[in-house]
Amino acid sequence: MEKEKIIIYQVLPRLFGNRNPYPVPNGNVKENGCGKLSDFTDKVLKEIKKMGFNHIWYTGLLEHATQTDYSAWGIRKDHPAIIKGKAGSPYAVKDYYDIDPDLADDVSNRMSEFEALILRTHRAGLKVIIDFVPNHVAREYFSDAKPEGIEDLGASDDKHVTFDPDNNFYYIPEQTFDPDFCLDENGTFYKEYPAKATGNDCFSAHPSRDDWYETVKLNYGFNYLKNEQMKESSFILSTWKKMLNILLFWADKGVDGFRCDMAEMVPVEFWSYAVSMVKERYPDIEFIAEIYNPQQYRNYLRYGRFDYLYDKVGLYDTLRSIITGSQPAKAITYCWQSVDDIQSCMLNFLENHDEQRIASNFFAGNPLKALPALVVSATLNTNPFMVYFGQELGEQGMDAEGFSGCDGRTSIFDYWSIPSFRNKLSDTQKKLRRYYTKILQLCNQSKAIREGKFYDLMYVNLSNEHFNPDKQYAYLRHHEDELLLIVANFDDKEVNVNVFLPTHAFETFGIEKTPIKDSYFPAHVKAYDAAILTVNF
Repeated sequence: MEKEKIIIYQVLPRLFGNRNPYPVPNGNVKENGCGKLSDFTDKVLKEIKKMGFNHIWYTGLLEHATQTDYSAWGIRKDHPAIIKGKAGSPYAVKDYYDIDPDLADDVSNRMSEFEALILRTHRAGLKVIIDFVPNHVAREYFSDAKPEGIEDLGASDDKHVTFDPDNNFYYIPEQTFDPDFCLDENGTFYKEYPAKATGNDCFSAHPSRDDWYETVKLNYGFNYLKNEQMKESSFILSTWKKMLNILLFWADKGVDGFRCDMAEMVPVEFWSYAVSMVKERYPDIEFIAEIYNPQQYRNYLRYGRFDYLYDKVGLYDTLRSIITGSQPAKAITYCWQSVDDIQSCMLNFLENHDEQRIASNFFAGNPLKALPALVVSATLNTNPFMVYFGQELGEQGMDAEGFSGCDGRTSIFDYWSIPSFRNKLSDTQKKLRRYYTKILQLCNQSKAIREGKFYDLMYVNLSNEHFNPDKQYAYLRHHEDELLLIVANFDDKEVNVNVFLPTHAFETFGIEKTPIKDSYFPAHVKAYDAAILTVNF
């Protein structure tokens, strides 16, 4: 079987299938509608596969706190004061063992609908990734769908102490949860006693509005009072066992991978234990860590057993700065050098649900300006690449949907429909999608990109008078009989460049045929574009 470069399509089902032409800010589910799992038909999944994707990350599938009342189906109603938006955050999980009822055609049949979605997705040749949110849960977490014999989180906690290694939560004893802002919603106040620590490591009964006040922090045996982690060699902690059971539950359903939210906020000792246990049963399952601390990258890969890590603070931040004109193109070199030994494990992207849309007024204002960054991010090495739904259509994210306001992001908190999916596509959007399709398909059509070696040409072109390292970035990809020269042009005008190819590059690739000496290779590159050229040898 040929090696495959992982290309992920991240999609928020709540929004993907919703075609309501007139959503209203802060609208409820009846007013604004909601996408369903059934919107991912065989035809839709086939089209996603055709674009070049081989993985799909269904974001926000697990049941989370919401202002929508599903008590008629035996689901506990949530207090509206501790929910962000009418729909609620997908990262305030209310039941780890259940599918969000918003996404079901028949709420009572939601798990069967999810199982059918897995079958359809696999039938289309796509692998399924779902969220695993291990650091925090909704403040009113309660699982009504947990399997028999599973104890709920917090059920056996000693609430009279701040920390106990076998507690699932952290507590602020003898204090009532009392944020420094009013939690009154429609004349009702949320009550919690004793207060629990908030998900973003706020160990106070008085979180601010900027804290993750809708969540509570899970306890993996790290004693924040002593800055000390209980080791797994001592005993397997309650939270560890419960979270492992959750991972195995979804792996048993046929899930192919987990995108692990804020993985670095959970002790690496837990990941070493849990990932190893899951991979014993499912050796091919993939774990992706959302992580932002480069000093922990290798620890979470080697000891934590993760397969892939977010390359956010490296390549994403650098490419964004280049697109917006605050860094030169040559800065890309430092990005790959800093992770050279683990680059095959870094997940590249230009958008996701946390980041601002490229086409928004907060970023580039024009999706075409990011095309050279798209080519670099997708073809720089063999590592995975991800696209956020709507990115391929130039979605602007400039709606003020509700809770999130107008911030250049597509809301994860509100019921909404996004313009690029509900409106007829313009000629520019069609052209953009064709460009994305061409690049994404090439990632696995080309052996050099899919599994080849990389050679950065910037060090020999910094003083090249026919090349501008502030606006252009050039590199080679090689495998067997295929050698590609890739030149990305971040300039607003087309250029003709002569890229210097050193003998050392051919020697590094083990190419013994001509050319075997220093040479120049001409390339014409359009504004905000990239040229992918074959070098004959």
